[in-house]
Amino acid sequence: MRLTRCQAALAAAITLNLLVLFYVSWLHHQPRSSRTRGSRRGSTSGPRVTILVREFEAFDNAVPELVDSFLQQDPTQPVVVVADTLPYPPLALPRIPNVRLALLQPALDRPASASRPETYVATEYVALVPDGARAEAPGQLERMVEVLRAGGARLVAAPIASANPARCLALNVSLREWTAHYGPAPSAPRCDALDGDAVVLLRARDLFNLSAPLARPVGTGLFLQTALRGWTVQMLDLPFGVARQPPLATAHARWKAEREGRARRAALLRALGVRLVSWEGGRLEWFGCNKETPRCFGTVVGDTPAYLYEERWTPPCCLRALRETARYVVGVLEAAGVRYWLEGGSLLGAARHGDIIPWDYDVDLGIYLEDVGNCEQLRGAEAGSVVDERGFVLEKAVEGDFFRVQYSESNHLHVDLWPFYPRNGVMTKDTWLDHRQDVEFPEHFLQPLVPLPFAGFVAQAPNNYRRFLELKFGPGVIENPEYPNPALLSLGGSS
Repeated sequence: MRLTRCQAALAAAITLNLLVLFYVSWLHHQPRSSRTRGSRRGSTSGPRVTILVREFEAFDNAVPELVDSFLQQDPTQPVVVVADTLPYPPLALPRIPNVRLALLQPALDRPASASRPETYVATEYVALVPDGARAEAPGQLERMVEVLRAGGARLVAAPIASANPARCLALNVSLREWTAHYGPAPSAPRCDALDGDAVVLLRARDLFNLSAPLARPVGTGLFLQTALRGWTVQMLDLPFGVARQPPLATAHARWKAEREGRARRAALLRALGVRLVSWEGGRLEWFGCNKETPRCFGTVVGDTPAYLYEERWTPPCCLRALRETARYVVGVLEAAGVRYWLEGGSLLGAARHGDIIPWDYDVDLGIYLEDVGNCEQLRGAEAGSVVDERGFVLEKAVEGDFFRVQYSESNHLHVDLWPFYPRNGVMTKDTWLDHRQDVEFPEHFLQPLVPLPFAGFVAQAPNNYRRFLELKFGPGVIENPEYPNPALLSLGGSS
């Protein structure tokens, strides 16, 4: 039987379709990592960037318009909208395979991978696009990829032509001191961080190797983590557009977004261990403890606070509270005519650099026992806890015969007052704790007392305080800093 030309063409078409279906089925069953590696090795055609939309407010946003603007440039553009929980009101997203909604909060009915946004990303690069942005010119993402591949910066950014376009900043993050310092960027358009609205592109592996890759606010968290690693961002003159119907158009929506944004930012900074942010011009933002909150660390064991084991020093908010409390106590003592002097580690800090030792957790003062009766506040503390009009708490310590002044009823950062009395020319006291510096000493170190700068004011100190300190701590103690209990943890890091 001979086939007609029409039958042959039909058979060929059926065969070709079967081959295409077989190839698609085979490709579908390959591991995603294999498909991704193959696409990266091959042609550069097709999307190489996944759009990540994380920074938006569920109650008022322009996310559907943002997504649509990128799909108009390329209908196959991968887009992942990331939220903690299911947005409400629901987002009107296109129901197509390359647009996904990723929820970060785990759920009983979903696998663990569903809560990890990297599960949804199969491209080499990701672009973090904030709400209100709009793609208007073709090739913007590819241009950003080209600049990133050229090397020099680990991130590239393009401003959004909004009322708050991004600008370059220098950023220094000190984990040890719990601080982040922002300033003008010396080499813009290359910088450490951005302030304002921008699309930021980086390699997916770089983003998802950060400890908190999509924590909100995204810009704050991202640049704190990348600046700490020494990564830089390069700003491009390649602006993205603004949504035709911008989000947060009403005063109420803006107020709500600002309120929730401040709360998120404070929670993020505390979670990342940043207690003080310093801005260009000297403006300070504090995110640690205050009079209404507990202090930043718990009970100290073995003279070694928990933060030292984290390779950090005293949080700056705690140092601020200690300085304020010490100034207050010295003012009370001087007004009452109570003779006092800097003791122990506090004197050591004053002798070394005129301040509290950067890893210390309290302040110690010695006082003459016979002068206690001159001070109304100390007399009151002998009978029970006293809270003064500024919120400081004066009390008799439960550990022994000495006084303690706490920053507040909630915050127990404190100054200890140790009552000494002379006996045969030697200063002694009734309560001794297991501290190496807690020893008797000749009274002549207190005759006379001398002024010494400390914690932002001038305090009284023993004369010849070098010899006094070496009597208590050993030779060379001023020049050789060490943690309070080197047997547990030394300044060099060994324990």
